[in-house]
Amino acid sequence: MNRMDCREYRQDVAYVAGLNLPWDKLRGKTLLISGATGMVGSFLIDVLLEKNLESTVFALTRNEKKAQGRATPAWGSSVRFIACDINQTMPELPAQIDYVVHAASNTHPVAYATDPIGTIATNIIGTQHMLELAAAHQAKRVIFLSSVEIYGQNRGDCERFDERYCGYIDCNTLRAGYPEGKRAGEALCQAYIRQKGLDVVIPRLPRIYGPTMLPSDTKAISQFIKNGIHGENIILKSEGNQLYSYSYVADAVSGILYCLFFGKNGEAYNIGDPSSDISLKELAGLIADYADTRVIFELPDETEKAGYSKATKALMDGTKLKSLGWSMRYSIAQGIPRTMEIMCANSQC
Repeated sequence: MNRMDCREYRQDVAYVAGLNLPWDKLRGKTLLISGATGMVGSFLIDVLLEKNLESTVFALTRNEKKAQGRATPAWGSSVRFIACDINQTMPELPAQIDYVVHAASNTHPVAYATDPIGTIATNIIGTQHMLELAAAHQAKRVIFLSSVEIYGQNRGDCERFDERYCGYIDCNTLRAGYPEGKRAGEALCQAYIRQKGLDVVIPRLPRIYGPTMLPSDTKAISQFIKNGIHGENIILKSEGNQLYSYSYVADAVSGILYCLFFGKNGEAYNIGDPSSDISLKELAGLIADYADTRVIFELPDETEKAGYSKATKALMDGTKLKSLGWSMRYSIAQGIPRTMEIMCANSQC
């Protein structure tokens, strides 16, 4: 089944497409999206097509055949796949680019551990290539998707990270390529704003989940959900005391759109709300209860351990984004069952 054939998924897409936003800014425009077939990028494209803005999307992908498998029939001629590795030479594009969304990145532990070069390169070299292309096309705005990871470990001096916070990151570790790469990517954005006059806004994402997650995703929440929908016990590979912010993919994309339309050039915005803050142990229990399975504890292997975050408390303060009018629709208690229902309806269980 195609995900757009699922009623609940269509409702999510329609909800975001129905937000009171100045959509006409995108009407007839051309968007360039890296990571277009990832969890966030694919949902964003579904929303743009649902809105029927007569826009064209250039979707950058390393593997066009795999990307076609992630597309929905609605993408049709409005989405043009371009096979490229953004860490290498960027393609010649046949049209003006009005908006750029850089959503490509390794975003899960096994990828950090097994492809550390690709992880940091995409966040730095790939980001520079996307910014150069945006400057060459005189794009109206660039969206660089950053992460809660840039805050590092909480120093114990705050309850929630606001956009000015800067915690500790040990740069001499395998895993450091992701958070340090995102920090460097944000710094590159500031350099291009100053030197080349680009307009760049930076949404900082919490841990994202939802029905568009990739089968290869090894984040804890993704593993929990996959176990749950298959009726398996939830495997917790720690004591589960880590306290994190999460966002359902529809809320993450709505936050990105608020940044696109209303964000201030050069500013970063946290996508976060207390209703989706939860400990890893509570999250595992929530999914196990819904799936009628149990939580069991298991030691991680060395590859998994190398990719795990050392942060034990990473809560985001979303006040700044809320001041633009954004709000989170789905709490974690609502988003988890919804994700599992949609994935099951989409024949993933």
